[in-house]
Amino acid sequence: SLGRMARDSQRLLLELEYLQLAPACIAYQRGRGETALANTLEQAWLQKRRRLPAAIYNATLGSSEYREFWQQPAFPAADYPANTGSAVIASLEMINHHARRWLAGDFSADNLEFELLLGEAATGDGGALLQALAAQSAALAAANRMLAQRMARGPLCSASIRPVAADILANVIRKFFIGDIQPRAAALNRRYHELLLPIEALEQLLGDALPPAYVVWAGQRDARLSELALAPRRHVESLQTIQQPCPPNKGAPDDSGASRRPAGAL
Repeated sequence: SLGRMARDSQRLLLELEYLQLAPACIAYQRGRGETALANTLEQAWLQKRRRLPAAIYNATLGSSEYREFWQQPAFPAADYPANTGSAVIASLEMINHHARRWLAGDFSADNLEFELLLGEAATGDGGALLQALAAQSAALAAANRMLAQRMARGPLCSASIRPVAADILANVIRKFFIGDIQPRAAALNRRYHELLLPIEALEQLLGDALPPAYVVWAGQRDARLSELALAPRRHVESLQTIQQPCPPNKGAPDDSGASRRPAGAL
């Protein structure tokens, strides 16, 4: 009854304890001539071994801690992702390390350490990342619509004429996009890859043990994140398009940074 009432992480730890200790007990029972009992224990061991990937999934990717990892905050932090650190990533990587050990046949486990790792994973910022990328994408999409509306009225410049509006746009790009938006977009992109790498590694490790519903959700998650991460690049393309016919302003600082830097930002 203890196993039925335990959390998934505790059930996994109980399974690991059986997998680690049962072989000696099975050998002992065989030595005493208790063949039937030994066979029963061995069949239980084999069943638990086969079900180990699913037990690891239930205790990790399918757990409440990993769901909390993806929960979006009610009040987004203004300084995200500058307010994050490496503790969550280190915990996710250590969980993966233990999962690889267990699947390879090393069933030893430190119960307290594993629970602490899960607790740290629950504080992760997967939801905050998704929220920040969505907000960034929405803001840049609105800016792109404004640029498209202006381009629909005709070119900003001609090959020989550069109006004052072109210089104003160049100043806005330098001050707001290159100065503020692009550095934060690069930071979000770094955090995106830092967080997703250990999550996707565990998903690949567990493979066929992942439930179909989780596989569908993970696919939707990845598609959504990938789409949102393209927003800065698309904005750069819009900026390049509207400025394309404009001759350079020889008296102004070079404002081509938005053209050069998108690949580094995302």
